[in-house]
Amino acid sequence: MSVAATDTAVLDDVPAPAAPGRARLRFLRGGKTRTGLLILAFFLVLAVIGPWIAPYDPDAMSDQLLQPPSGDHWFGTTHTGQDVLSQILVGTRGVLLVGFIAGVIATVLSVVIGVSAGFLGGAADELLSMLSNVFLVIPGLPLIIIIASFVDDTTDLLIAAVIALTSWAWGARVLRAQTLSLRRRDYVEAARATGESTWRIILFEVMPNLTAVIASGFVGTVIFAVLSEITLAFIGVADISHWNWGTVLFWAQSNQALAQGAWWWFVPAGLCIALLGTALALINFGIDEFVNPRLRTATGASRKVKMRVGFTPVARTGTTTPSGTPESPGTPETPGTPGKPSKEHSA
Repeated sequence: MSVAATDTAVLDDVPAPAAPGRARLRFLRGGKTRTGLLILAFFLVLAVIGPWIAPYDPDAMSDQLLQPPSGDHWFGTTHTGQDVLSQILVGTRGVLLVGFIAGVIATVLSVVIGVSAGFLGGAADELLSMLSNVFLVIPGLPLIIIIASFVDDTTDLLIAAVIALTSWAWGARVLRAQTLSLRRRDYVEAARATGESTWRIILFEVMPNLTAVIASGFVGTVIFAVLSEITLAFIGVADISHWNWGTVLFWAQSNQALAQGAWWWFVPAGLCIALLGTALALINFGIDEFVNPRLRTATGASRKVKMRVGFTPVARTGTTTPSGTPESPGTPETPGTPGKPSKEHSA
């Protein structure tokens, strides 16, 4: 029986396959991702250099009481003459420090426990799943309030550790479910058949396919930790002698800044919280678009291909034939042999 490759269609302007480096940087092409990373980078720079560029000591008092924004005090002053801008700059470090420390600890715990439970299975899966279920129902904020009542100095590291220990379980459950769907894939079975060790398979075969899920979980944990730290400072549970955005809001609320019309006392801190939350949310949206092709907009533009019914698509290479003459657009080609006319192959 002979099969003739006669009816073909030509796809014009088919782009070449993207280089591995460009494929890895596709995540950075989205407008949401770039915007979120720029805002986050701005706050990271402030966290590093904030105490050095603060125009005043955030604890220093003056006779300029409740002054609105001016050339001397860009964000105004408090009821004791303290500079609000200096408090915001100095307090940025504590907020990001708690957020990222809690995010790193929680992500490491969720990866170790979730991936191990999903890949190993059996008794190990049952034990680790039970551990995740126990920590899943432990409330973070009430636990921190109880600990703060027994500890004299509630430091940022202690708050970050408690937040991390009470927020890793959900990410572990998600990673366990994803690992269960990956451990029986063909490439994993092939690695197991070649004698690869279990931990090498997990590190080099399973983990690369969970990178986006892990990154999304990390960003979500950072958001939760930042909001928890600010909430604890606002209600007075955290050490109010250490400046952060929640501490600024605590003193503004305690001294009735809204009733006195001192909007400059609490609006800058609220805007910083909103901008940081927006930046982390945009990064999370960018990760979702990168992972899910159905959500891609700027991160992965779809290729438009003109098709004709009944014709087999064949890419035009734009090269010349072996004889040196330009290739005719109407010359049929068989897939895999560009530049050569199709022939009938006997089956």
